[in-house]
Amino acid sequence: MTTTVSQDTGKTGDRPSAAGRPAAAPDPVAQDLLPAPKGAARRLLATLLRPHRGKVALGAVLLLTQQAAVQAVPLLVAYAIDSGVPAVRDDDNGPLIAVAVAYFVCALGAGLLQYAFIQVSARINQSILLELRGRIYRHAQALSLDFHDRYTSGRLISRSTSDVQSLRELLDEGLQEMLVILVSLVYIGGLLFYLDLGLGAAALVSFGPLYLLVRNYRRRSRERFSRRSTAIAAVIVKFSETLNGIRPVKAFRRERANDASFDALNRRHERVNGDTILEMGRFVVLSRLIAAFAVATIVLWGAHRVTSGHLELGALAAGALYIRRLYDPLDRFAMILNNYQSAVASLDKIAGLLHQRPDVPEPAEPVALPPRAEGRPGREVVFDDVRFAYRTGGEVLPRFGLTLPAGQTTALVGATGAGKSTLAKLLARFYDPTEGRVLLDGTDLRQLTMSELRRGVVMVTQEAFLFSGTVAENIAIGKPDATRDEIERAAKAIGAHDFIASLPEGYDTDVRKRGGRISAGQRQLVAFARVLLADPSVVILDEATSSLDIPGEKAVQDAMVTVLRGRTAVVIAHRLSTVEIADRVLVMESGRVVEDGPPAELIAGTGQFADLHRAWRESLA
Repeated sequence: MTTTVSQDTGKTGDRPSAAGRPAAAPDPVAQDLLPAPKGAARRLLATLLRPHRGKVALGAVLLLTQQAAVQAVPLLVAYAIDSGVPAVRDDDNGPLIAVAVAYFVCALGAGLLQYAFIQVSARINQSILLELRGRIYRHAQALSLDFHDRYTSGRLISRSTSDVQSLRELLDEGLQEMLVILVSLVYIGGLLFYLDLGLGAAALVSFGPLYLLVRNYRRRSRERFSRRSTAIAAVIVKFSETLNGIRPVKAFRRERANDASFDALNRRHERVNGDTILEMGRFVVLSRLIAAFAVATIVLWGAHRVTSGHLELGALAAGALYIRRLYDPLDRFAMILNNYQSAVASLDKIAGLLHQRPDVPEPAEPVALPPRAEGRPGREVVFDDVRFAYRTGGEVLPRFGLTLPAGQTTALVGATGAGKSTLAKLLARFYDPTEGRVLLDGTDLRQLTMSELRRGVVMVTQEAFLFSGTVAENIAIGKPDATRDEIERAAKAIGAHDFIASLPEGYDTDVRKRGGRISAGQRQLVAFARVLLADPSVVILDEATSSLDIPGEKAVQDAMVTVLRGRTAVVIAHRLSTVEIADRVLVMESGRVVEDGPPAELIAGTGQFADLHRAWRESLA
């Protein structure tokens, strides 16, 4: 047997913190924020709106027309006072009748146009939310394992639930009102100047203090809403973590400790949420004071001008109505601004997530694997001068070289942290080497598309994860277009057919969440049937029997022999009974191969594997 194993010297291990002090606890706010370029949230919103440009334009026309009908009413009041009432004194009811008809037409038109606008905006909003949730879901799946190791699933859930909900609240409830307020401000400002330059100028000046107040509120509340979003994400993370680990929680009686931890997170959320409410309260009180002072001043000044003959009474009445309309929405505007700030903070976090790029990207110019020669088992695997270190620090594989001939079953043995799983993850291309290459029949894995690689290399983990759905659907994951006959043949070859047939609905039995309806050994058999159906060239088994009892382990080992036959295989094993099926054993320590040879040869020697095997045999005695 010809093999090559090479490594240089190097130190491993995480870097200690300065002066030997323990590292400070990570800031939850910093953990929740992902880097994104300035303006990424605005660009994200623009891309979401782009497919709906026609509907957006239609909605704008409907809103402008609707507000024109609404804001025409005070003008009709002015006309009625200044022209209609004098005409009635001259026995001419025509102007007042015309005003009444116009008022009815404006009211009816405004109602119909608002209904149409709500219909159009609702369709746009729902399409945006649907697309955004889909983007988050697709992007989360596309990101590399390194990202998921650093960014918890609870935070991802928070992005697609509470953060999308913040945007939904703005789109469904706040955005329409915000647009109405902004359009009405433009209309009212123009109409005040049309009625009287003095009224328009006075209203414009009064908005100076309000502008400064709004600007300050936006700056202060944005930071508070960002912290609120982070706080609720921390609550979701803790809740998700507790439920996913409910068995060890109960086994180690962690309920009371978890209650205390969750209570602290909940109280933190309460505090930051209270800060946002207090900030809004300050804005509402100050804005009302400014508005009350401005309205009183303008109306008194206008009344003085009416008595001096410089302003028509109807113009003052219409102006008073417009000024009232100008300041009336301030309370609602504060709530809308709250929704807006919350949505902006959430959109920033979503944009930060969507800006992340996979550390294991698809190749720009992919190549295809060379066809396997007729009758040739598996494919050759080469680790060519590979180095690897996780982002969290500490080199795991220091300058590693290894060749696995086609069709060979290689077992990896060693203590936890020796680098066995890291080597397997590099072969499955869950990570890319820091330096060097991993070759499959001479082709760098980085040159293969993910679909091509997944057809050639399949990993079975210790957990043997099953998705909610039927047994047949879980086996068919290995080959989605497989027929029922193909699925059953794979199950029979593995030895899983009998237990599947005994289930209540046979192959159509729903295995439920994580395959909880069947045992760990049965889940492994289903996973092996999935692999057999997929028919890969290379199989990686990551501690596939470590959690099984002896009868379950025997059944799985028999299935392993079937799965590995005619394929290149890497078997990570803590149980030495699993190693016996291997052609070759590599004993790893600190990222290096310290022993390499056939199992029988190593057992007969005096190295680590012989000691491990001897201790294992004594434990069985």
